[in-house]
Order: sequence, then structure tokens, then C-alpha cells
Amino acid sequence: MFGYVIVNKPEMKFKEFDLYRSYYCGLCKTLQEQFGRKGQFTLSYDMTFVILLLTSLYEPETAADCRKCMAHPFERHPTRVNQFTRYGADMNLLLTYHKCLDDWEDEHKISRRIFAGSLRKKFKKTEEAYPEKSALFQKKLEQIHQCEQRNSSSPDEVSGYFGEIMGEVFVWRRDEWEQELRRMGFFLGKFIYLMDAYEDVEQDKKTGNYNLFLQDFEQEDFEKRVEALLSMMMAECSRAFERLPIIENTEILRNILYSGVWCRYEQVRRNREKQRETGKQEERESDV
Repeated sequence: MFGYVIVNKPEMKFKEFDLYRSYYCGLCKTLQEQFGRKGQFTLSYDMTFVILLLTSLYEPETAADCRKCMAHPFERHPTRVNQFTRYGADMNLLLTYHKCLDDWEDEHKISRRIFAGSLRKKFKKTEEAYPEKSALFQKKLEQIHQCEQRNSSSPDEVSGYFGEIMGEVFVWRRDEWEQELRRMGFFLGKFIYLMDAYEDVEQDKKTGNYNLFLQDFEQEDFEKRVEALLSMMMAECSRAFERLPIIENTEILRNILYSGVWCRYEQVRRNREKQRETGKQEERESDV
């Protein structure tokens, strides 16, 4: 359900992408140091965005370095680490652990159960530092599971639970920026859930897995309705962002919010249209 909050690289300056990448590599480094190589498997662009956002808002002291890693063993690359890198790594682990158990409950994926087991000790220690957040993540994922059990087709309800999860992730502490950060995370979380359902709807129809769009998928206005929903979510998210007093890294953050999050959507939509045109062409040829 993650991997949608990305940059639109062709629309970025080289120095902006290098800066963004340094925070991504900093998160990877921190995950490895805190949780080992298994922790690195939880690495996500979504949490990199959270780290960059909180860094830009609170402007903490950030350590810059150059290092090699397993992914880049022959060339040093820049990394940036601060207190929000540690926070992002902790949130990544909590979310991954709860999501693995949720996948086990929903689809009985043994690989997810095994991976959750391998993270259990690290999870327990991290949970002690964030008991309220961990409890909320578990509660909201259970509510999503209940929606799936009764086959809910309400986009607002089911995506709202995931929105509450992301809203909690965005709130590092309860201060004057809590309301806007929570609102921003809430609508970005809804976008992520809806986008994930949109991308998986064909596969879920074949496998019989739950998807809130299954009933609407064959309707003529499906694509327009989904695009309108996604646009509404990002409009509200972006409004909350623009109310925050952020000066640093605004171009990178806006690239993600106004362009990057749509890259995967456009790719899925184009592939789906291409498949439909291919299917129509094959039908025409078979009628000849």
C-alpha cells in the first residue's frame, strides 16, 4: 500500500533530486543501524517524504555524510540524517509490522507472517516508545479489516481509516502545527489507499480479494470518478501543506504533492487503456 508518494524526477533540478536522495539514503542507513537488514526491507519513499516535510518545518540540525552501501558498493553517495530520520525509521517499522499481520489475517500470506515474526523483537522495543501510535495503527487496520469483511464499497469510510493512520504519522508532537500536519497526512493517506485500490482492482477481481472499486470497475465513468476522488484528496492535502510556514525544500515537496504522486496513476491508467485497445483490436480481428 506504499510507494505512491514519489518525486517526478524529470521535473526536478539535479541538485534537488540529489538532496531528496540523500534523505532517502539516510533513512536506509538508519533502518539498517536500528533494525538490521530486515529493517532495510521496510524502506519507502512515502516515509522519506514525511522526514523531508518535518525537517523542512522544524529545521533541526542535520548531519551530512558520504558513504558506500550494499546497493552502491563502489561509489560514495551523500546521506542526511537528523532526529526525524530516526522517527521515520520507527514509524516504518511499526507500520510494516502491523501491515504484515493484517495481510496474514486477510489473505493468509505466510511470507508476511514470517516477516512480521522476524521483526517482532525490534517492534516490541519500538512500540514501547510510541504506545499510543502503535495502538492507533492496530485499531485502524482492524477497522479496515472489518470493512473488508462486510464488503464495504464506501470510499470515504475505508480510506478514512488509513487516512487516520497517516495523520498520526505526520504528527511528530502536539504543537501549533498539529492540526495542519494531521489534516495533510489524513488526506494523503486517503489518496494512498484509493490509489492502491485503483491499481489492484483488476487483479483483485480475478483473485476474489476485497476491493472497494469492484462494483464500479465496469461502469463507463469509472476512470473519471476515480480521478475526481484522487484529485479531491490531493487538493485538501496540498491546501494544508500551503498553510504550513515552510521555507526550505518547498520545490521538492511541491514536486511530490503536485506531480510525483500522479506518476503511478498515469502509468496505471495508460497501461489499462492500452490493454483495452489491444482487446478491442483482437475482437475486431476475430470478427473478420
